Formats: sequence, structure tokens, C-alpha cells
Amino acid sequence: HGGGAFSGKDPTKVDRSAAYAARWVAKSLIKAGLCKRCLIQLSYAIGVAEPLSVNVNTYGTGTKSEEELVAIVNKNFDLRPGAMARDLKLKRPVYQ
Repeated sequence: HGGGAFSGKDPTKVDRSAAYAARWVAKSLIKAGLCKRCLIQLSYAIGVAEPLSVNVNTYGTGTKSEEELVAIVNKNFDLRPGAMARDLKLKRPVYQ
């Protein structure tokens, strides 16, 4: 059966690290004034480092087209699993 990485703290599991990265990308687009609301969707395949798909939905609040925003995301964010763990410092978790 399939296991969910969200129940653990393993940053090597792409579903967990990609969820954090998608939130980081969405917050960055909003902070940059490129949209007021944003949904980032990432899809991965086993054994493939780059995401198979990057989708941006701004719910009509974007200052650029969603295709342009996808190009901005691809240019400015390294969404490979190892890079996400590095950039978001997921291997140094803070437990409280």
C-alpha cells in the first residue's frame, strides 16, 4: 500500500518537500505583486528530478498570464527534490 510522507518528517519525500516549496513559490509570487491569490500545483514521477508539471492558478488576480508566471517560476525556483530540501533547509528541522 502507499504511505504518506506527511505523517513523518522525512524531507527526501517529494510530496512533503514539494508542498512546502509550492507554498514558498505562491507566497513569493504574491509578495512580488504578481498576483493577490495563488495556487501552485507540482507533479513528479519516480526517478525524474525535475517536476513533470508546474501549474499556476491565480484565480484571475494575476498581473501576468498564468503561462508567464509558470515561466517565472521555472526560471527562479529550483524545484528538484534535493534543491528544495537545501533551499528550504528541510534537513535542519526545528522541533518545538
